Parts: sequence; C-alpha cells; structure tokens
Amino acid sequence: MLYHLAHLLRQWGIPGSGLFHYVSFRSLLALMISLILSFWLSKKFITYMKRKRHIEKPRDEETDPYGVKKKGVPSMGGIVIIFSMLVPVLLLGKLSNVYIILLLVTLLWFGVLGFYDDWKKLKGDKDGLKPRYKLLGQFTLGTIVGVVLYLSPQAVLHENVRKESDGVKVVYKSDPPVKSTITTVPFMKNNNLDYLNAFSWITNGKTARACGWVLFIIVTTFVITAVSNGANLNDGMDGMCAGNSAIIGTALGILAYVSGHIQFANYLNVMFIPGSEEIVVFLCAFVGALIGFLWFNAFPAKVFMGDTGSLAIGGVIAVTAVIIHKELLLPILCGIFLIESLSVIFQVAYAKKGNKKGLKLRVFKRTPIHDHFRVTKSELIPGAKYLIKRPGTPLHENMITIRFWIITILLAAITIITLKIR
Repeated sequence: MLYHLAHLLRQWGIPGSGLFHYVSFRSLLALMISLILSFWLSKKFITYMKRKRHIEKPRDEETDPYGVKKKGVPSMGGIVIIFSMLVPVLLLGKLSNVYIILLLVTLLWFGVLGFYDDWKKLKGDKDGLKPRYKLLGQFTLGTIVGVVLYLSPQAVLHENVRKESDGVKVVYKSDPPVKSTITTVPFMKNNNLDYLNAFSWITNGKTARACGWVLFIIVTTFVITAVSNGANLNDGMDGMCAGNSAIIGTALGILAYVSGHIQFANYLNVMFIPGSEEIVVFLCAFVGALIGFLWFNAFPAKVFMGDTGSLAIGGVIAVTAVIIHKELLLPILCGIFLIESLSVIFQVAYAKKGNKKGLKLRVFKRTPIHDHFRVTKSELIPGAKYLIKRPGTPLHENMITIRFWIITILLAAITIITLKIR
C-alpha cells in the first residue's frame, strides 16, 4: 500500500518518497513493525484468552520433569503471528508481485486450517481436524502454488548471469527470461537440476515439458506438506518452533535477496529470479513477528502458537523455498523439522514390528525426538526395549530448545555456503 503510494508521490517529486523503493529500507521497517506489533498484541491476546478460558486442554496436565506446571496457558497464539505479519506486508510490500500474493495466500490458507484444528481442540475434540482433511488442505495449496508458478508471466528466471566490461564500466547481462522447472541442488558441479530431465526419453518436446511441470507440482505439494507437518511436530516445547523458524526465515531471506540481485546472482553463480527480492520484505515481517511472539513463548511459555501458527509457519517456509527454486536445500536448512518427522515415522514402524512379535519395541523414549531428551525413568514404558536410552537423566526444556536453535543456526550456515561448494 505505502509502496504504491510512494511510487505516486515520487512521480510528483515529493522528497523522501524514494526510500520506499529500496527493498532494504522496507524490509527492516517491516521487521520492526511486526516485532513491536507481535509483542504488543501477544500481551492483549494472553489477557483475552485467559479471561475467556480459551486454554489448550491437552497441556493442562503436562508437567516438566523439573516441576514446572503448564496449566492455564492459552493456545492459538498463531493468530498474533499471522496478524503481525499481515499489517507490515500489506503496508510495505509490492502487492502486485505474484510471489507476495502467493505467500499471503499461503499464510491465510494454513492459518485458517490450523485455526479450525485448534478451535475443535478447545471445544473438547482432542483429535482436532481429521488428518485426511488436513492433508487435503495441504495438497490443494501445493497444487495451487505449482499451477500459479506455471501460469504466471511474472514467475520467470534467468539461469545464467555474466559480467562484461568495456574498460570503463561493468555491465551485468543475463540470459533471456524463461519459465523453468530448474532447481538448486547442493554439492553438484553445476548446482542445478531440471525436473524436465526425468523425461528426456520423451521425444515430443511439448509433452516432456508438460510432464516436467507435473513433476514440479507434485514435488511442490510434497515439500509443502512435509515442511508444514515438520514445523507442527517441532512445536512441542516453549520457544522451539518460533526460534527455529526465525533462523530458517533469516537464511531464506538471504537466499531470496541474492536470487533477486543480479550482481550477487553473478558472483554466486546462481539463477537470477526477478522480483524475488520482494520476498525479503515478507520474510523480515515473518522473522519480526516470531521474535516478538518469542518474548512470551519462551520458557516458561505464557502462550502457545498452536496449529494456527505452526502450520502457517511451515507453509510459508516451504512456499518461499519453492518460489526461489531452493526446495531441495530444505532437508539441510529444515534439518530439525526433518529429524522430528523421521523420529515419529521410525518410532511407529518399529513399534508395529514389535507388536507383531508380542514385544514392546521403541527406538526413542518418546517422540517427536525433542521429547526423548526430557523423559524420566519413571515415565518409561514397563517391559519396553529402547534402542536409544541416552541421556540417562532428563535435560531441562530450556536447554533442549537452545541446543536445537544452535543446530538450526549451523544448518542455516551450511545451507548458504552450499551455493559455493560444488
């Protein structure tokens, strides 16, 4: 809104209006607004939810091994995160940018999906939204994102950027813009992989391209579903998901900025994606909202984000990575989310194997894996055999959360340097 107003004021020669054309200025302003707004709204939200007795019932009986009771803590704090992002993005974002539109749709789509799930739980339905409906919502959004990126004339890229000099000045030139299913792959020499290559055996070029885009949409849907569910599983300790997601959002902001800056794209030898720099404004609002919320969500939490927040967070991360063609870097960047999901899968599979033999078999003491580190001996299942028993004594929740943050910082650094390691 202010971006378009500033564009009009600039045409009229109003001093200072040109500031809003700098992505860096709008991004930092978005971060500050979302952080302050999130902090202020969180206080109001906690007071309101406690007054209305909208409290997450499953956690009322939960007790920390160190005696910290979590009773009477309101949930659905994701509403604060979403609203704190929407305001600065609508004010400072370039709303005609297809990538901003897609991210706004993702934020609201998953926010509504998670809100309905949380609302059902607050009304006494412990299971919340049935998994098949949640998966349907995730699949649908993934399909929409893939189709829009295929059809939109704005969603193009320049695979190669070169620097030329005539001895006086340096000029950066790029290949013609193309619609492509190419994506970045870590540690490969050329650093790029085209989904179209999976169908190189098809002689008809039009058919091969169509198949390549279908595969791209399938991968997009899978990535969005996996990351949103991973973020949802990671939201099990105070400040865990908010802190990890803020770190991931910062790394994605760096990747989006270099992808939308022709000089950095040339230096790092990555594809140039015009318009992707606008995503930085959205991601700064994303990080600011999470940090502001973390003030009250850190241990001991006074509010939980619920599925309203965790699903929306995961969706935004996944869609951002798909837009900038970095979705195959997510197993590294979102390594914590991946481990959380795999721990549940392995635990369930191993338990089923044991049930067939009449044994109580477990890989971890409890899943998702962050819970494994806080289980006391008295909480172990009698007669069960655990593959992984360490640590012998439970760790404090705050220690587990901070260590997971440190791991995510390391993974974010590795993700960024993979652009130069080939």
